[in-house]
Amino acid sequence: MNHEIRNVISGNSRNSERNLIKTALFFIREGKRASIKTEKSEYFNKENEIKKLILFSDINKLWYNDKLDESTYIAEGAEQKVYLDYDGRNVIKINDTIFYESWKDYFISLLIHNYLFPATSYELIGFYKNEQTLCSVVRQPFVESTEPTDLIKVRDFLKANGFERKKNNDYYNNELGIILEDLHDENVLTNQGVLFVIDSVIYLKKDLN
Repeated sequence: MNHEIRNVISGNSRNSERNLIKTALFFIREGKRASIKTEKSEYFNKENEIKKLILFSDINKLWYNDKLDESTYIAEGAEQKVYLDYDGRNVIKINDTIFYESWKDYFISLLIHNYLFPATSYELIGFYKNEQTLCSVVRQPFVESTEPTDLIKVRDFLKANGFERKKNNDYYNNELGIILEDLHDENVLTNQGVLFVIDSVIYLKKDLN
């Protein structure tokens, strides 16, 4: 399964289609490869990634600033604001990637989320710049909560899929090398008895990243 995860984050998996997440990740990786060739890889940090992504957004006309309708605002957390999409069937999330050391790690987390939880998969649709902060803009299916989420059922569901609880609402899959964090009852919703992971903080073991 580690091989499959490697394929997912490299864009080679049979279970994943070519999309903007992979394109942006490739763009960042190419920037880092170029810095390695010039022996400046130690300087290729998150700020360098932001510069690359701003260029990427300029070239591909991916800025979302003029498209955001504040009247559709739903809620926000530490890392993102959530809006209802115009069709009422999806939500738009503006995420500043504060939980991740790099944009590369953030994009990889989206790919892994889509692999693990396809019912609530993310689609990268653009970028948003708020003052000095660059944010991603992702679309995700809207899930209505019909009942409170039982965290014991969340634990049992994840255990059945190879994830062991580490502490609180954090889990680890040793075979896949994946860490899932922050899976509390606001990030895992229940609709008609079915669990839906709508938000997750996902990390890979360093040797897989």
